[in-house]
Amino acid sequence: MTTAQTIKPKHRDAIIQSLRAGVVPRAGQQHIQVGRHDEVKALVTDIDRVADSGSAIRFIIGEYGSGKTFFLNLVRSIALERNLVAINADLSPDRRLHATGGQARSLYAELMRNIATRSKPDGGAMASVVEKFVTSALAEARSGGVAVEEVIRTRLASLQELVGGYDFAHVIEAYWRGHDNGNEDLKESALRWLRGEYTTKTDARTHLGVRTIVSDANVYDQLKLFARFVRLAGYGGLLIVLDELVNLYKLANTQARNSNYEQILRILNDVLQGSAEGMGVLLGGTPEFLLDTRRGLYSYSALQSRLAQNQFATNGLVDYSGPVLSLSQLTKEDLYVLLTNIRNVYALGDAAKYLVPDDALEAFMHHCSARIGDAYFRTPRNTITAFVSLLSVLEQNAEANWRELLGAVSVVADRNPDLEGEIEDEPPGVAPAGPGEDDDLASFRI
Repeated sequence: MTTAQTIKPKHRDAIIQSLRAGVVPRAGQQHIQVGRHDEVKALVTDIDRVADSGSAIRFIIGEYGSGKTFFLNLVRSIALERNLVAINADLSPDRRLHATGGQARSLYAELMRNIATRSKPDGGAMASVVEKFVTSALAEARSGGVAVEEVIRTRLASLQELVGGYDFAHVIEAYWRGHDNGNEDLKESALRWLRGEYTTKTDARTHLGVRTIVSDANVYDQLKLFARFVRLAGYGGLLIVLDELVNLYKLANTQARNSNYEQILRILNDVLQGSAEGMGVLLGGTPEFLLDTRRGLYSYSALQSRLAQNQFATNGLVDYSGPVLSLSQLTKEDLYVLLTNIRNVYALGDAAKYLVPDDALEAFMHHCSARIGDAYFRTPRNTITAFVSLLSVLEQNAEANWRELLGAVSVVADRNPDLEGEIEDEPPGVAPAGPGEDDDLASFRI
């Protein structure tokens, strides 16, 4: 398969290194994307709705190793091209939506570290976003012959109707004062507050004159404020991408798990009712995280009713308008195109430099099929890793023959480590965590 599209060396290296390690590349996804045209089209519609002052939420559900994270990164890159600001983070035991021991604030801080724009797609764009707001306010003040402070206060007035909006606006004004006076310390203090890096209210009050900080209790309110602020700065909206939500499913403490599900319900209600203006939310998880009626989202009745599958979408019929988007599994044809794309990436888009012929792709697929059956294309993570390893050897050993190497290719079915071994809930009779108790210590008993 010949293509005229050239590939930048930095994208080639990033893609190869990521695929070799079994992780998703952060750049150049367009060079290897295959299939799922309808799913991508549905998410592009959501992005356009967010850019048009609307809101959207999707639960991206797929088997372990089926390409959820790749799909989320692809949608993130599309959002950046549509002039949205994107923030992303993986949930973990130390980062979750609701907590009392700093885990929610840790999630917020991670999101803000990964803030990306079209000009800074790799993250760390907080200063650029705030600077764009200040610069546009300065231009408006000059053209209208009014004071910059007046323009900034007028623009930020709409934030004050939201929870925490007064202090948020005060911090942005503090950044402007630092910008105007050349006070780098004041600017950095404002950015620290916006990134959720203050741990005590005393420090925040001393440095910025505000009485609140980002804490476990107000993370979602802060995200709503930030979504409105990026629109004031001239962006289309805010896309929040959260992956590995299976870590909520794995919480052994029932109260902690339900508290996180309540937060998801709050976000879902806000988005569906249109009160989260300019905000899109993508949540990635496995089918167990969604469907398990004992500890998944379906264990929370309010979420189960809102996320239930369309009863008419059966017998091959699909519905891409609901909040749950189940990723279709790749077909053999999709995997063949994917292998072709990876081969093309190795050659930097030059067909004359292909390391293997088309026959090798077919032989490789037959080899994988004989080893692990249909899993080689349904959950292709290990298949792709093995193919990249094969090409790496051929690239560095010109005398090697792909036919001889093929028999030595080892590939195993991808297994979900989250489902290996039973996850135990709290013992019967153990009281759930009460208000203010640390979730991680709630089940501790002498």
